Amino acid sequence: MKHYRQTGIRRIISVWIAVCLFTFLITACGQSSTNSTLGVQQSAQAGSQEAVSPFEEIASYEGADREQFLLEKAKQEGEINLYTSMSAPDIEHIAKAFTDKYGIKVNIWRSGSVEVRARVVTEAGAGKLNIDMVEAVGPDIEAIHQEGLLQKITSPYHKDLMKEAVPPHQEWVAARINLIVQAYNTNKIKKDDLPKTYEELLDPKWKGQLGIESTDDEWLAPLAMEWGEEKGIQYFKDLVKTNGLTVINGHSLLTQMVGTGEVPIGLTVYSYKVDQMKREGQPIDWFALDPAIALPSGIGITKNAPHPYAAALFYDYMLTEAQPIMLERDMTPTSTSLDTGLQNVPIKFLDSANLLAELDKWMNLYEEIIVRQSTK
Repeated sequence: MKHYRQTGIRRIISVWIAVCLFTFLITACGQSSTNSTLGVQQSAQAGSQEAVSPFEEIASYEGADREQFLLEKAKQEGEINLYTSMSAPDIEHIAKAFTDKYGIKVNIWRSGSVEVRARVVTEAGAGKLNIDMVEAVGPDIEAIHQEGLLQKITSPYHKDLMKEAVPPHQEWVAARINLIVQAYNTNKIKKDDLPKTYEELLDPKWKGQLGIESTDDEWLAPLAMEWGEEKGIQYFKDLVKTNGLTVINGHSLLTQMVGTGEVPIGLTVYSYKVDQMKREGQPIDWFALDPAIALPSGIGITKNAPHPYAAALFYDYMLTEAQPIMLERDMTPTSTSLDTGLQNVPIKFLDSANLLAELDKWMNLYEEIIVRQSTK
C-alpha cells in the first residue's frame, strides 16, 4: 500500500503546539491592547466579563419582534468578534452580507478548527477571552462547550434545522455539515460497477484501488459503533488485509488523486469538493454507501460575550439568511427548507460528544488499523 501522510497523532501535537504558542503570546507578550487581527480595542472590553450578562433574556426571547429587539441593542454594541474555522472567502462573504444588512461589523480571526479550539481555551484560562462567537468542527466546539465556555441559547430557528444539528445542551448548533462520501474516477470505473454496500468493498476486485484520508477517525468511529464496535473494527481490519488502502494526507489531495485516476475510489471525501471538480469537467463523481457520515460544524456564543445582542443577531442570521449563501458557495447547510440534493442520502451525524469522550481510543485504532498497515 502507498503512504502519503504525516503521523496520525498530528492533531494532538497541533493542539499542544497551539496551546503553547497562545499561552506564550498571552503571558510573555501580554497580548497587545490593540488586536490587529480583530481590529478591536481589548482595553475597551476589559472588565466586560464582570458585567451582568443579559443573555438569559436574549436566549429565551421568542417574540415576533425578536430581530428588532436584538437589532436595537446590537447597533449600540456595533460589532462582534468571531473565531472561526470556515474558509476565509466564505466567512468574509457571509460577514459582509450581515454587515450590509444590519450595519454591525464582524471582526474575524480565522484558523484551523484545532487552532480555534486551542486559542479559545488558552485565552479563557488566562482570563483574556474577549470574543463573542466561535465556529469550529463538532468535536472541537463540543470540547469548548465541555470547558464551560459557551452560553445556552434557545433560538426560534432551531426548529428549521436538521434535528441532529441541535445538541441537547443547546450551547452550539450545527449551521452546516461536511458530508463524507465515496468518490470515483469515471474514466476508470463504470457507475454500474460501483459497490452498493460497505461489505462489497471487501471484494478482491477492489484490491489496490481504494484510497482513504489519514486522519478520518471521525468516519471510522461512528461506522464501527453503528455496526457494533467489535464487528466494525474487524471489518476495517479485513478491508485493509484484503484490498489494501492508499493513505493520503488531506481530503483535498485525496479528491484530486481520484480526479487524476491515481486513486480510482476515495473512501472519505467531502461531497462539495467532488461537486466543484465535476463542474470543472473533471472525470469524478460521488456515491454514498449507507450510512454517509456527516461532520457538523457548529457555532456558539461565549459566556460573558462583550457584544451579546450583536452575537445573538449573527447567530440567528447564520441559521436563516446565511443558509442559502452557504448552499450557493458549495457548503451543506442544515436548513430543512433548502434543496441540498441530499434528500435521498442515508446520513448519519457524527456524535461529537461520544467521539470526544473516546477520542484517543479511536485515533489510536485508526492509526493502528489503517495507517500503520499502509506502510507494510
